[in-house]
This record gives sequence, structure tokens and C-alpha cells, in this order.
Amino acid sequence: MVSLPLFISMPEMMIVGLVIILVFGSDKLPEIVRGIAKAMNTVRNATDDIKNEITKSADEHGFSKDIKEITKQIEQVKDQIEDSGSIKRKF
Repeated sequence: MVSLPLFISMPEMMIVGLVIILVFGSDKLPEIVRGIAKAMNTVRNATDDIKNEITKSADEHGFSKDIKEITKQIEQVKDQIEDSGSIKRKF
């Protein structure tokens, strides 16, 4: 099953799809889907380019070690949240 980050269930997606078909017609649907897919691909490529530029800049300025340490700490906090359901404070 496809999991969407917007918490939209499958029946809701089907209703939205039906409304789109009713409004635009079935002959325009492939064109609309192609346009949406092209836009998503463009956004994904732009995001990847930005990530690569940030990583490259971080490497040039010696921040890679800091980034790895911060990422490690973030993963530890995520594990704590998943294990306990909340963050436990250490005093």
C-alpha cells in the first residue's frame, strides 16, 4: 500500500481522482498526469542539486565531520522517541 505524507487515505484519493475525471474528462487525464509527473521530477532534480551544492560546500569548508556528528545525534533522538514514545530527559 502506498503511504502518503499528507495522511490521505485510499478512499479519499479515489474520490479526488473521480472529481478530476469528472471536471477535466478522461481524454485530458493523461496530459494532466504527465504534467504533474514532469513538475515533480523537476522539483526532485532541483532538490537534489541543492543538496549536492550544500554537501559540496560543507566538504570544502570542513563541516563534514560536524554534519556527521549532528546526524548521529539526530538519529539517537529519533531512536529514543521510537523506543519510549517521548523524549526522556537526562539530569
